[in-house]
Amino acid sequence: MEQGGSASARGLATPLTAWHEAAGARMAEFGGYWMPIEYERIMEEHRRVRSSVGMFDVSHMAEFLVEGAGADAFVDQLVTNWPSRLAEGQALYTPMCRPDGGTQDDLLVYRRGPGRYLLVTNAGNRAADRDWMKQQAAGADPPVALSDVSDAMGLIAVQGPGAVDAVEALAGAPVADIGYYHFREGVPVAGVPALVSRTGYTGEDGFELYLPHEGTLSVWEALARQGVKPVGLGARDTLRLEARLPLYGHELALDISPLEAALGSFVKWEKPGGFLGREALAAQKQAGSRRRLVGLRASGGIPRAGYAVTRVGQPEAGVVTSGTHSPTLEVPIAMALVPRAWGIKVGEEVSVEVRGRQVPAMVVKLPFYRRA
Repeated sequence: MEQGGSASARGLATPLTAWHEAAGARMAEFGGYWMPIEYERIMEEHRRVRSSVGMFDVSHMAEFLVEGAGADAFVDQLVTNWPSRLAEGQALYTPMCRPDGGTQDDLLVYRRGPGRYLLVTNAGNRAADRDWMKQQAAGADPPVALSDVSDAMGLIAVQGPGAVDAVEALAGAPVADIGYYHFREGVPVAGVPALVSRTGYTGEDGFELYLPHEGTLSVWEALARQGVKPVGLGARDTLRLEARLPLYGHELALDISPLEAALGSFVKWEKPGGFLGREALAAQKQAGSRRRLVGLRASGGIPRAGYAVTRVGQPEAGVVTSGTHSPTLEVPIAMALVPRAWGIKVGEEVSVEVRGRQVPAMVVKLPFYRRA
């Protein structure tokens, strides 16, 4: 977070950056912040989350408050999903599109009450999202108030089969009964008031704890004393890829629509008043999007983002959006945008150019991993 200045010349500090460095984490710049990539080995940290529990510093995420008489209509117009239908204490995932159907960002929307929302966007898009939302809010009638509260907040994700027990042990109020994509505010966690959200980015059960900036470290250390080990962004990426969760700048971007990214279920065509990008997305839906997202399981090499995907007899190439060696499946996996004209189906084979070699890959059903 920007509050407190820079941890080094290489990136801004979160409330936990000094802790990560003292713990010997391998650090790197991510989204403008100096973040832990791994503490031990990515594969070990990944498997710990799948089998037990781990905690992530995700305080680099951006948070915005939207409030006022016009907040319901404004947020509905801003995103493709339908936030005003949420009950108080409920959240949803949604893309946020430009008028041309490209994706400005993807975010979580929390409905805190009538005309009161918390929007959580990606760190690297914070300034662009703030400018975009201010532009849309200008002249809103009824008016809305938009506040960037990112600097005042920390965010810890506790994920894995043991996450409920880990958070419940420190909470001063019940949390196990919080439903999936629901949240509760004002819950004391290790004595710090938190917004406790049953959400995550790993494909596992767990919570995200929204905390005051100054209380984030004490909650993190309390979790560590309970035996919850830290996990870096490297394992966070492999976990989300196995679960087929999109990463902005990879599966979504200004030139990638939600329909191309197989996120059509988060586009609510029937929403009264429409939303930004509706006309462009409707035309894309009617004509058929030029590209589609597929899952690949490769052999003989690991597909990485940007690698070309080809198919015999087809002149146009696709591109890998994300790829890794799956610690759970123990095979190379990837998501890729390929031409819809290929008519490719699950079970068919393509090739990925990996360091100058053509590596065979089979199209597989997504997600690669789904918890029981």
